Amino acid sequence: MQADPVVAPSVAAVTSRRNCTAWNVDGVLALFELPFADLLYQAQQAHRRFFDPNAIQLSTLLSIKTGGCPEDCSYCPQSSRYDTGVETEKLMPLDEVLEAAQAAKDNGATRFCMGAAWRSPKPHQVDAVADMVKAVKDLGLETCVTLGMLRDGQAEQLREAGLDYYNHNLDTSPEFYGRVITTRTYQDRLDTLGRVRDAGIKVCCGGIVGLGESRRERAGLIVQLANMDPYPESVPINNLVRVQGTPLADNASVDPFEFVRTIAVARITMPEAMVRLSAGRERMDEALQALCFLAGANSMFYGDKLLVTENPQAEADRELLRRLGMRVDAAAH
Repeated sequence: MQADPVVAPSVAAVTSRRNCTAWNVDGVLALFELPFADLLYQAQQAHRRFFDPNAIQLSTLLSIKTGGCPEDCSYCPQSSRYDTGVETEKLMPLDEVLEAAQAAKDNGATRFCMGAAWRSPKPHQVDAVADMVKAVKDLGLETCVTLGMLRDGQAEQLREAGLDYYNHNLDTSPEFYGRVITTRTYQDRLDTLGRVRDAGIKVCCGGIVGLGESRRERAGLIVQLANMDPYPESVPINNLVRVQGTPLADNASVDPFEFVRTIAVARITMPEAMVRLSAGRERMDEALQALCFLAGANSMFYGDKLLVTENPQAEADRELLRRLGMRVDAAAH
């Protein structure tokens, strides 16, 4: 006898789950498998409960220390294990970081993220980044950093410097993770996120679509994120940027509607989060980006570079938002 299908939860049932661990893979998979129009309708309902649907936050990401990372993340051109043409550079000086932050602000960004290709920062490196955080905060920008795994006390130091968000992605589901990375465990990532949360810093944590994972494994990632207590305030959804020299350079592209579905499911399961349209946007046409906004993405990375890969030009982004009737808002509320 055929089993009864899993019924996707309604929006009314999920908008109050800020601190409940209620999701399972079958329930999230049922959302993924809704008819496309029904899924986007639910995502819009969830989105409008907490956000202005016509507002978007602009974020800029700067690589403050590029290349030479000892990890083997198979998607990453900054790994020292792969020949991708990315040169290893030292940590940027404070004045250059400030110059980039001011330029980002002048171009309309309200959030400035700084990324360093480290497995785990040393104490003197955290000292230097803390100085950057303080200086960028003084410009009136929201701050986020991604520095790898944190040791005890480092998150507290960053919080005292004024850090708003710490980014540390789970990348994929626990079941698929070992096929992508072997140099750190899933628990290592969760431990860093726990230190960030305990220090009182907001969590920025998402994943990558297109690593070769199945839809069920994609649902498994969403389950991990949505069941955090509380779930992340910021959820970047990345579309794999295939870089020659990395093991995933020849991966098949993800169906664009599947990517939109992932945005929508993230919005429904984490309705109060900022869902960020992140890496891979340079390969999306304007119609696809508009669908992502319709599905609940209310922040996008903006500028000419996203770490070491290309990003759409700022002027083209502004023109797209104008044509869609969207306005820039620091928190998109």
